[in-house]
Parts: sequence; C-alpha cells; structure tokens
Amino acid sequence: MLVLVNLRKLCGLRCVQFVHPSKNQMKLMCTIKGITLEYEKDPEPLFTDAETQKLLKSMTQLQFSKVFRQRTVADNTPTTKFMTTEELEQAFRASFKKAERLLEMPPLVKIKEDEQRIISKDPALKDFSDSKFVISDVTYGLRQSERKVVIRQIDGTLEYAPMDVVKRINQIYAPMTGRSLQTPKMFEDVHLKRCLDEHKYEFVLDRLLMQYEPYEKEFHRISSTVYQHINENKDFDALRSTRHFGPMAFFLAWHKSIDDLLYDMIQRDYLYNGVELIALLYKMHDISIDYRETLKRIENCRPKRDPALEELRKALKTDQSNIQEEITTAIGKRSEDFQVDEICIKFIDQYIREHAQKKVQLELALQTLKECNEEKKQLFEGLSKAHGVQ
Repeated sequence: MLVLVNLRKLCGLRCVQFVHPSKNQMKLMCTIKGITLEYEKDPEPLFTDAETQKLLKSMTQLQFSKVFRQRTVADNTPTTKFMTTEELEQAFRASFKKAERLLEMPPLVKIKEDEQRIISKDPALKDFSDSKFVISDVTYGLRQSERKVVIRQIDGTLEYAPMDVVKRINQIYAPMTGRSLQTPKMFEDVHLKRCLDEHKYEFVLDRLLMQYEPYEKEFHRISSTVYQHINENKDFDALRSTRHFGPMAFFLAWHKSIDDLLYDMIQRDYLYNGVELIALLYKMHDISIDYRETLKRIENCRPKRDPALEELRKALKTDQSNIQEEITTAIGKRSEDFQVDEICIKFIDQYIREHAQKKVQLELALQTLKECNEEKKQLFEGLSKAHGVQ
C-alpha cells in the first residue's frame, strides 16, 4: 500500500515516502483453465501493417444496429429531428464515420519487461531516512507516459521507478477516469471465470483496456484467457462489430487456431471474411499461397457502394418499388455475390484440404453452404427470368 507523508514541493516536483507492497500481495501469473497462449515475439509490426489492418477491419464488420445499440448510460433518451433527404444522407455519413471511430482497435504490443535503471549513486545520502522517497513530475498537461518518476533508495541510489510504481503514482496525481488504484475484483480468477461463463466478453475487455496498459503482463494474460474462452465456446458473434474482434482474430491466426472461427463464418455465410481470415494466417506464417490474387479477384467482382447510403436504404426501404431490389432482398444476395461466393469457396476448400486441423467439420459446413447457395442461385435466376429482369 502507499503511505503519503512529508509532502513538499521541490523544483516543480513532489516528494512522497513510499513503501513497497509485500510479496504475497503480488498476483502470480496463472490461468483459469489450460495454458495461457502468449506472443513469443513482438506482434506490433505485423498488427500495425496496413494490409493486416484492412483485413481485420473488414472481418470486424460495421453493423449499425450493434454499434449504436442501446446501452445502460445516464441519459439514453432518443432525439427526434425533421430532415430533408440530403440532410439525412449527411447524418448517416457522419454516423458511419463515428461508428468507424468506435470500432478502432486497441494497440497490440509485446510485454514490456521491467528493468532497473540507475541514475546515480550518492553514498553521502545513505541512511538519511529509513524509507524510500518517490519523486514524481506533476507538471500539468503531460500524458502519463511522459511523466518521470524516480526513487531515492535508502542507500542513496537514485533510480527510475518500476512500472507498477509509476502507474500508481500517476493514478494518484493524474488519475485516469475508470482506472482504480487497486486491481478490480472482477479480474481475480474466480470472478473472471464467472464473467466469462456469463459471456460478458465485451464488458471484460472494455474494463481491461481502462485498468491496464497494452504492454502489461496482466493485460496479455487476461485478454488471452478471454479469447481462448470464446474460441472454446465458439461464441465469436459476441465480439463481432466491436473493437475487440480484430485483436481476437489476430490472436487466433497467430496461434494457428482459426478453424472454429472459420467454421462460424461459413455457417453465417460470411465467406469473404473467411477468405480474409485465411489470408491473414498465410501472411503471418509465410505460407507460400498467393492470397492477394484471390482478394484482388473478389474486389473486382464487388461493385463499389457507399456503405452509409446502403444502411440508409435498408432503414427506409426506399428501393422496394424496384423489382430487382425486391428479388435481392428476398434471396439475400445479388448476382455478383454468387460470383464472389464461387471464388471464396474454392479458396476456402484449398485451405481445408491442405492446412485445416478440423477438416471434417469444415468440409461438411462448406458443402452444406454450397448446396444452399446453389438453391438460392437457381431461385434468383428463376425469379429474375419470370419478371423479365436481366
């Protein structure tokens, strides 16, 4: 615990006597179930790569209904406005940009190891006090990462403070909203397990981002535990269209555990996302398959549309008078979607044959989807022909 005494200003710095917590108060690295998977090297260069970010953002999916769903907040009152069509389109575009900001993925970096960094040794100050002194920069307006915190040891040594001390001192003098000095009870193994069993994944990960920095061991341990629990329970849709879906997909691809997520994508007819997931795996592990050519062919088949206006048309159902749109709405696919599906199925089938660990499950799911798509395609062509739509 922290003991604050003898406060005084010294050249813009504040001195605080500090006593370290006992060793039995330190949390041990442990897992709730099984082995906690970790990154064996720094994932940041690959995670921040432009191509990787594009794949992860596409897999996340931007679903307005989920991003802007009602939440338990102080003021949840809806606002009603009268708008022209042009104003409504502008509002939807603004909402789309806001949704993209809300889905920005948290950074993914390697664990930062603590190391002793001595500034100077001053034997003349030895035994000046029977307690250590923590000296912190409390200059207004600095970010927490920019604040210097040093410790004057009993033997006179002046050194940079360990990361846990820096974090606590910063939280005392420059508190971050939502972060507590003590570890929240929900991150203790018993309570964390209960939260995960209740499928409160997004809640846990949101709280995790507030309490820990991405380079801390506990951040990596808890996030790994959550991702593994989701993978074991195949509850991937709980994180879809949230800022945590991309890091989860990255984590599973890194550890070559994408089969269950791919199975979920096939079942939900998210074949393009399945191709992107496999492409991410190939990119990470330098598998010599030209996934970029497949992605390029798919992009050429998909027409360019304004996603904000697409959402607006869905909400207002403005194209119901168009027979082609009615057929598309009834079937759930456009003619170009069937072309994309053929490319995706071929690419996914190659992965299943050559690299998948759960071949039987994936083959059955893909075969079922192929048959379903064939029926939809025949129905789409029959309705189009019957109504004279080419």
